Amino acid sequence: MDRREAVKSVAFLIGGALSATTIATLFDSCNTPGKNSSNLFTADQEKLVTEIADIIIPTTSKSPGAKAANVGPFITMMIKDCYPEEAQNAFVKGLEDIEERSKKDFGKSFLEISVKERQELITKVRDETIAAQKTEKDKIDQAAKLEQDTKGAKSEKEQPGNPMAVKDKPKTTPQFFAIARDLTMLGFFTSEIGATQAYEYIAIPGRYDGDVKMKPGQKVYA
Repeated sequence: MDRREAVKSVAFLIGGALSATTIATLFDSCNTPGKNSSNLFTADQEKLVTEIADIIIPTTSKSPGAKAANVGPFITMMIKDCYPEEAQNAFVKGLEDIEERSKKDFGKSFLEISVKERQELITKVRDETIAAQKTEKDKIDQAAKLEQDTKGAKSEKEQPGNPMAVKDKPKTTPQFFAIARDLTMLGFFTSEIGATQAYEYIAIPGRYDGDVKMKPGQKVYA
C-alpha cells in the first residue's frame, strides 16, 4: 500500500472528524491542484506549518509529536499537489492571519513566541473555526429543509419566493484550521512514528477479529 492509499484508509476510519473540504479533496479531486502551486509557500510559512502541526499533536510521554513525524512537509505537499485553488488560497491566507495575530497579540512572529503563547493563539483560531463551521452548517441545513419543503412545485420558476430557486446555494467554505487539523492527523497517523508508537503496532498480525474488546486507555491497533 502506498502513502496515498494509506492516507485514504486513515481518512475513511476518522471520516467523522474530517472537514468536508478534506473529504472532498481526498476522495474526489486529488488530481486537480490549484495553479502555480510549486511556489505556494515561503520558507518561513513552511516552518510555520510545521510548528502549528506540532501544537495540534505535541510530543507526550507516550509518543513523539507531529514535528518528529515530519508532518509539516506532508501538509505542504498535500496542499500543493491535491487541494483546489480555493482551498490553497484559504490556507495561505490562514498562515498570514496567524502571523499577523501573533505580532499583534505578542509582539513577535509565531516562530519566536513561546509554546504556551502558540497554544493560546491556535486555541482561539480553533474555537473561531468551530463557530464558523456551525454557522455554515446551520445555513446549509436550513437551505436543504427549504428545498425539501418546496419540492412539490413543478419547477424552480414556479418558486419565485424560494431562495433555493437561485444558483447561489450555500456551500462549504474551506477553513484554514480545519485543513491544518485534518492533514496533521492524516500525516501523523500514516507516518512510521504514528503507526508504531501512537497506535498499538503488530508487525505480523494474526487472524482478523472485528470485535476486539479494548481496555480503558489502550491504544487502537495500527
